[in-house]
Amino acid sequence: MNKKNETRDVYSAVADPTRRKLLRLLANAEELPLHKLTEHFQMGRSAISKHLTILKDAELVKDRKVGRETRYILNPEPLKEIEDWVSYYTKFWNERAELLHQLLEEEQNET
Repeated sequence: MNKKNETRDVYSAVADPTRRKLLRLLANAEELPLHKLTEHFQMGRSAISKHLTILKDAELVKDRKVGRETRYILNPEPLKEIEDWVSYYTKFWNERAELLHQLLEEEQNET
């Protein structure tokens, strides 16, 4: 496994509600600077910066410098990993629900 994949932990990155809110904010904007993101939280810039660093390590966020300001942009591609994982279990539970439905219909038809 290469170094890049070792640092990228999408699941841990999205496990935190603050980071999920940051992702939502970035999804609804083209890009946002740190001070605009911080306005949405009851914590300081350094705490938000730490959350953004985790999101950057997971490749969910990219940043770029514009003068002295750092602007953040959502990179949704790594979320596909979570979507694929969840879709497997969605299929699993849908199949189980269908099987249960069939069993209940058979039982009902027998009575």
